[in-house]
Amino acid sequence: MEKKKRVSDSLTEQTYLLMHRHINGYGRLFGGQLMQWIDEIAGIVSMRHSGGRITTACIDNLNFKAGAYLNDTIVLIGRITYVGKSSMEVRVDTYVEDLHGMRRVINRAYVVIVAIDEQGHAVEVPGLILETESERAEWEAGKRRYDLRKQRRKEGF
Repeated sequence: MEKKKRVSDSLTEQTYLLMHRHINGYGRLFGGQLMQWIDEIAGIVSMRHSGGRITTACIDNLNFKAGAYLNDTIVLIGRITYVGKSSMEVRVDTYVEDLHGMRRVINRAYVVIVAIDEQGHAVEVPGLILETESERAEWEAGKRRYDLRKQRRKEGF
């Protein structure tokens, strides 16, 4: 296993065109569809970082900020923000992109993924090389979220 990887090594971007099958009864992007896309991209990011099998442990935070509508172009960008011994936190930002390439955020989610072996047991993941102030700030925030998740588990949540 490689000792450490950069955030950019696993950065992943995915684009979708919203079609009728993605729209709910109110004419907006169905939240469950977006949650599926978020889980998929977080899985790809974490497989690229860990170099192996993974499983989703939790969606720590999921904030719907604005709607998206039929024929909108949706862009999801996933990046590693924090790693523990076997867990990885992935931030997924979702945007609507207009015809001029301008993007506006419609969702942000933090997903916790655990690296596993063939028997489903947790395995160690590479560390993370932090190259920018933004990456360091995300790491610090990710550490706080990790500590909060640990505390919630102790409290039975």
